[in-house]
Amino acid sequence: MPVGVIVNALSVAIGGLAGALLGNILTDDFKEKINMIFGCCSMAMGISTIVLMENMPAVVFAVIIGTGIGLAVHLGELINRAGGAMQRLASRFIKIDSSRISQEEFDATLLTVIVLFCASGTGIYGSLVSGMSGDHSVLFAKSILDFFTALIFACTLGVVVSLVAIPQCVFFLILFALGGFIIPHTGPAMIADFKACGGFLMLATGFRMIKVKMFPIADMLPAMVLVMPISLFWADVISPAVAALAG
Repeated sequence: MPVGVIVNALSVAIGGLAGALLGNILTDDFKEKINMIFGCCSMAMGISTIVLMENMPAVVFAVIIGTGIGLAVHLGELINRAGGAMQRLASRFIKIDSSRISQEEFDATLLTVIVLFCASGTGIYGSLVSGMSGDHSVLFAKSILDFFTALIFACTLGVVVSLVAIPQCVFFLILFALGGFIIPHTGPAMIADFKACGGFLMLATGFRMIKVKMFPIADMLPAMVLVMPISLFWADVISPAVAALAG
């Protein structure tokens, strides 16, 4: 039973609804400062997983190549369009006031929300572990942060934040189902490198949340697919070859 996935999706949906209702109650100063704290938490979570990496060159290579692929296929633009579709869908049922911020900032913030909730290394790893072992603790911890993050973002973006729970739930359910097939074919080093790659995304997301630098997070997503096979190739082929040459 994917309890962790369901709880995580509900935390986003409920937090988004609560934020949409409280949008006019909380002050802009409060929302801005608490959002900086969430950005700090995201960066801290990212750093805590980056330091776990076993094969640094493999992870760095996966991040660079994966981002290059994402930029080449305009993945960020595709996700922006998906976010716009969610906004239009929500506007059919509930009035959405996006006049608080510019359309450009609205799109950029919505993209950050989608990546933060759906594509964090913590969520992906937690879903895989949950599917394999039934341990939902990682997703439960993520749910606490996601609830308050969704609440604050929804104060600005409105109820559209709640709809992010739908693709998040679908994506995590797929990972939950695949967990039993993927995890047995991986080793501790591959898992550590996978989490480290997700940490890069979480770190970049934190920079976006505090508006220091707008990293192309969506375009970085292919790195999450590439990092495990690259890590395996590095450990089984490159490292032994380098060691043999050095010897």
